[in-house]
Amino acid sequence: MAVSDLPDNQLRLLTVHAHPDDESSKGAATVHRYHEAGARCVLVCCTGGEAGDILNPAMDTPEVRADLHGVRMRELDAATRVIGYDEVVMLGYRDSGMPDTPENKDPRSFASADLDEAVGRLVAVIRRERPHVIVTYPDDQEGYPHPDHLRVHDVTMPAFDAAGDPERYPDTGDAWQPLKLYYSAWARARILAMHERFVALGLESPFDEKWFERPSQDHRITTRVDVTGLDHVRREALMAHATQVDPNSPFWFGLPPEAAADVYPYEDFILARSLVDAPTPEDDLFAGIRELVIG
Repeated sequence: MAVSDLPDNQLRLLTVHAHPDDESSKGAATVHRYHEAGARCVLVCCTGGEAGDILNPAMDTPEVRADLHGVRMRELDAATRVIGYDEVVMLGYRDSGMPDTPENKDPRSFASADLDEAVGRLVAVIRRERPHVIVTYPDDQEGYPHPDHLRVHDVTMPAFDAAGDPERYPDTGDAWQPLKLYYSAWARARILAMHERFVALGLESPFDEKWFERPSQDHRITTRVDVTGLDHVRREALMAHATQVDPNSPFWFGLPPEAAADVYPYEDFILARSLVDAPTPEDDLFAGIRELVIG
């Protein structure tokens, strides 16, 4: 869509993720809620997921392995249709894999990319899409320090400011300054609520002590979006990633759908940057922006 086609009074959300499937496990119901309310929602997927393991035994076939990138792109298309993304933008890098793997040393990998070039690519997307809100990964990723996830943060933070500076990356379009930037968050409160529901139903919980030994970021959460009735969006979007998500996984699908639907009907975010007056805590990523855009 051309910049001239974007309505001035339409709320716009851009999320930046590392691999196909990350958009389904982090904030999928929130994106769906805003899309259904009329916001334009765009996903930037930084890599093609070429180095991802096949976690569903039913999909671990020679045919799938021979075309893993193509398969993951088709999975991404199916998942983003469920979620309601209006557009998917591939940033164009290769999956970096984990540290000390051959994929991690590939010069085409996201982790090996020139930082300034990668920031410029994202700036070009921001200037074209003109989002009011950007969602990315947090500064503290001790729980899962995947090189691509770390790189997403490192690229998004400078891009947020550079996009609004006409002297930076002048060949990537007219300057556009997003107004708010959030980190996605998996709350300890969510994990605890799910664990307690497993126990209450007499089911074996996949959340052992190691889960509760991980550092909690709950004290940093500023924004809790109510996604009541939308758990099926996350579930269906995850299921679309058939190579990456085992349908028998107790972590993702151990609770019956009717139990999972209301166990923790929120998605959590950390407000990292705001250029508008939006006191926290919040229940809306567009708090402080709606009146500026919609009137």
